[in-house]
Amino acid sequence: MSESNKSTCGSALRAVPYMGVIYVVAEAVKLGFYNGHPDWSNLGQGQPEVGPMEGAPPRISSVEIRPEDHAYGPLEGVPELRARVADHYNRLFRRGKASQYGPENVAIAQGGRLALTRAFAALGQIRMGYQTPDYTAYEDLFNYHLGRIEPVLFETREEDGFLVPSRRIAEAAREGRLDAYLVSNPCNPTGQALVGEDLAALVALSRETNLCLLMDEFYSHFIYSPGMEAGSGPVSSACEVEDVEKDPVLIFDGLTKGYRYPGWRVGWVLGPSHMVEPLARTASALDGGPSRIAQRAAMSALEPAQADQETDALRVCFAAKAKVMVRRLEAMGIRVPHPPQATFYVWASLDSLPAPFNDAQEFFRRALARKVMTVPGEFFDVNPGEAREGDSPLRQWMRFSFGPDMDNMNQGLDRLEAMLAKA
Repeated sequence: MSESNKSTCGSALRAVPYMGVIYVVAEAVKLGFYNGHPDWSNLGQGQPEVGPMEGAPPRISSVEIRPEDHAYGPLEGVPELRARVADHYNRLFRRGKASQYGPENVAIAQGGRLALTRAFAALGQIRMGYQTPDYTAYEDLFNYHLGRIEPVLFETREEDGFLVPSRRIAEAAREGRLDAYLVSNPCNPTGQALVGEDLAALVALSRETNLCLLMDEFYSHFIYSPGMEAGSGPVSSACEVEDVEKDPVLIFDGLTKGYRYPGWRVGWVLGPSHMVEPLARTASALDGGPSRIAQRAAMSALEPAQADQETDALRVCFAAKAKVMVRRLEAMGIRVPHPPQATFYVWASLDSLPAPFNDAQEFFRRALARKVMTVPGEFFDVNPGEAREGDSPLRQWMRFSFGPDMDNMNQGLDRLEAMLAKA
């Protein structure tokens, strides 16, 4: 990563790299952007639209603050929200199964990245697999713990749909070269997801080889059909777990994406109680535990009727935007080899565009000049410790977000179309 993407803070502090989206926003701010600016289109944003949405319940706009909410809460979260999350997963993914999640299988954290940070802090001396491209924050999470955690790279391939076949992971696990595996599923940035037999095979491998799975499922409700219609429901590895106390599967999710409350910073981890408890214990040094007030609001968001109405409407709304974005990008000459099955991202190649637009950094800069934000693909080339040298193989790839509302998304696409029409 270039020096321009690092902060210089004096001799006492290390140079902390920007995550991809944060870098994009920082560069846009230099040109006058601020959140909610009506003349900017953020096709790089990592959050869904948060306003009223057709078919969705009204946005939750108030929460009662009780006297006990002024005090510290439990590190692992309040018991009532832990029970609500467990019930939520049992209702969606474990009907008819003998093994059910309980509150002891859940820990609440102040957002998903913090839940993952706790997990990394609790891991021992291990070898952990990861894929590229994947979520940008994983690189720094690895970097904090390279003394204990050895990263093992699995590169995805376009011909495999940017998914790592479970047989590749199985080979490493069965040969003793892997202790854990981290993946966002559905995947940010590719918009692809392991589902059905492929997901079942990965969870079965975890069970058979004691491979710890860290399943980042924050986009679990953004599921679409092959024709980019609304999917029938969410996807989660919780469906494939046999025994919630024995299968070494840790599931990370929260209200940030699927319930469209990113500002509440409510996330959770779900898994065997003997694994969840030490993750929560790391909060005593890292963060001190989640806000009682945000947890109280979360109880309303996860009330079954409210949650189902929200996520059903979300799939309809975002599937419509996915279809428009893919059609319009392809009409501009931007190649979309695998339309999104999930998330609110289109992973697209610029290799068919004329120079200089076939370089993601150049495309990003020229789009910024037209008040459109995008995210160059190389930010998702997770490279712990910068062990791999040279140019990223993702320099011609770009992540486009259909997180904004339809009008704002189309405004941005109009400007990109005008930009490329002059090429």
